[in-house]
Amino acid sequence: MSLLPACTALLPGFLCGQADILLYLLPSIAFAVLFWMLAGAHPAFFVLTAPGTLCHELAHFGVGLLTNAEPTSISLFPRRKGKAWELGSVTFSNLRWYNAAPAALAPLLILLVPLTVAAWRTGPGWRFAPVDLAIAALLAPQFLSFWPSPVDWRLAARSWPWLVLLALAGAAALWQDLLFQFVNS
Repeated sequence: MSLLPACTALLPGFLCGQADILLYLLPSIAFAVLFWMLAGAHPAFFVLTAPGTLCHELAHFGVGLLTNAEPTSISLFPRRKGKAWELGSVTFSNLRWYNAAPAALAPLLILLVPLTVAAWRTGPGWRFAPVDLAIAALLAPQFLSFWPSPVDWRLAARSWPWLVLLALAGAAALWQDLLFQFVNS
């Protein structure tokens, strides 16, 4: 008996087809919650989140290089800023409207790491092996670091002209038949 009909009654069909990947990532998500709770309890546990911070800042740095945002410095060491901790930072010297969103929202690409590993490990007939528990612990920091910070979102807002261009492209795609009919008449 297949669970697919029951799944598609609750979730989109695409998600039901990826159930193995989602199931594989559950231990990583559990580890991520544990690491987040431990890091909040004492600064010494920041070491558990360090790989995620490294990936987060390298994503900013790499996309900044690719989009000509000219990253000038990168900091990977946690430091106190008021009552909060800043885990890392990247400074850009050429952040403009056309490259602000890609450079600031680059950490979203980090989510591809656990998804790719899960797709690789969940081939046909997969079984959860002891090595998968170690992989889950290594993937956990990526779930803590893929979301852009509030500062990242503010910097991405500089790219508001992209929203206008995307809206125009979306409208043209939705109403292309109407536009062609209007042009041809």
